[in-house]
Amino acid sequence: MLDIKFIRDNQEAVKKAITDKNIDLDLDHLLDVDQRRRSLLTELESLQATKNQVSKEIPKLSPEDKKVKLLEMKEVDAKSDELKTQLKEVLKEYEDLMAITPNIPSPETPIGKNDEGNVPWSYWSPQLGQVDPKDTDKIAQIPTKFDFEPKDHITLGKELDLIDTEAGVKTSGFRGYYLKNEAVLLHYALIWHAIKKMQEKSFNLFTTPVLVRDFALFGSGHFPFGKDEIYQIGNPGKLSDNDTRENQYLAGTSEPSLLAYHADKILDEKDLPIKMCGISPCFRSEVGSYGKDTKGIYRIHEFMKVEQVVICKADILESDKWLESMREIAQEMLMDLKLPHRVLNICTGDMGAGKYKMYDIETWMPARKNYGETHSDSNLTDWQARRLNIRYRDHEGKTKYAYTLNNTVIASPRILIAILENYQQKDGSIVIPEVLRPLVGKDVIKKQ
Repeated sequence: MLDIKFIRDNQEAVKKAITDKNIDLDLDHLLDVDQRRRSLLTELESLQATKNQVSKEIPKLSPEDKKVKLLEMKEVDAKSDELKTQLKEVLKEYEDLMAITPNIPSPETPIGKNDEGNVPWSYWSPQLGQVDPKDTDKIAQIPTKFDFEPKDHITLGKELDLIDTEAGVKTSGFRGYYLKNEAVLLHYALIWHAIKKMQEKSFNLFTTPVLVRDFALFGSGHFPFGKDEIYQIGNPGKLSDNDTRENQYLAGTSEPSLLAYHADKILDEKDLPIKMCGISPCFRSEVGSYGKDTKGIYRIHEFMKVEQVVICKADILESDKWLESMREIAQEMLMDLKLPHRVLNICTGDMGAGKYKMYDIETWMPARKNYGETHSDSNLTDWQARRLNIRYRDHEGKTKYAYTLNNTVIASPRILIAILENYQQKDGSIVIPEVLRPLVGKDVIKKQ
């Protein structure tokens, strides 16, 4: 959420952000609603001042004059009630419009309508290390090379008894799956490796609530924009048919829970940055991906994720430093696994309303003959903090809204696609990444 004063003072920049991010919002209408809101508030304040003044005068008046003043006050009360009704309606519209007003993207963010406007920022492979996106010859060498026809993760999973999507669909429905045997060990080895890394990076570890309330999803920006992607609980702890409880939802990431932990708090600048790492199951309906990636475990309804969130002071240079630091942690995970990948600078039309700057990291997946998204790294400046009322007191005693950032450390089982396909061998076996071998307990997955 943006500050309304900022919106009034920077109308052209906000209009450009609305256009560049494909947001359905008429800024002139929002400003008109804001003007009506302020006018009503001014009128109500004036009426209240009149009432306060008259209440002081009444004890000094004669009985006849008191009657006259009391009748006048009844008219003032009626007018005040009428204005309050109008204000309630105007405030609802104002808040709805403010909720979808986008953040201003960074100067480095590419302008684009959709994911086709995303720009490669860097490439990496175990053999070549970091590769400049302009070096097309080296980029062509990055994908894993095989001297045999590689199989996809679905075939490998079936042949090695690691993944069962048929039984998963029967039990859970569309996009359901089972992980089995060494795939389970790989899955939890990845989570544990990520947890230990975040502990080494001095992040506070959290197992976060999966069931969350409206305010947490609104605060993170998942509401109202991504409401179709969120599962709502049909029976949120009702004790009886007549008992009404607040709506509850299954979180698609631990980010809303981590941010909500500090909602309505005034932090101390000396305690910033706050570095949090959430470990949780995640649930997404994938309504917006109808017809995409329907086979295998690339796009599924439930998965495990290790997420990092940083709350820092309101300084764009410091927040940018954290954005890069978080990206480096995500890349470090992929480098530990020796998986070829690239970093994309996400364009305006693909980044979401609240984002100031965003990277996606895509890992090479041989069966796709392309890269697939495995990580997402975002700086939202104070857009989320305003929605959740996360503030801090600086060294001068001034209260400011904090800046927030989030990033994927690891999400599984999607990352298993890259491991299974990149590490497959000619004999049908799969070599386990060296860093995970002590946790998995073996070096190679073979047919039993």
